[in-house]
Amino acid sequence: MKSKTVRFRCSTFERNWLRVKAKRSGLSVSEYCRRAAFDDRIIERLSEDQIGMYKMLTDYRNNFIRIGNMYKKKDPKLSAEVRQLAREIRDHIQNFRK
Repeated sequence: MKSKTVRFRCSTFERNWLRVKAKRSGLSVSEYCRRAAFDDRIIERLSEDQIGMYKMLTDYRNNFIRIGNMYKKKDPKLSAEVRQLAREIRDHIQNFRK
């Protein structure tokens, strides 16, 4: 049960920036400040556009893997290049999860 209050001074810009960052994280300003103070993980929520791009990258990755599998026997070099591109896309997708 949280019953104690902690207050601190900040500029109007800082206060507004805290509100923006808290909103992006889906947290109240109090919870955002607590997590920041105690070095807890703060995850910024993805926007609808970012979610759409994440899904698109996932589809591209899957398609490149399929293409690589098709050409594996006919052109090993092309297959290796396609797989490398799929790995790079996977790395970008994993950055969304951080």
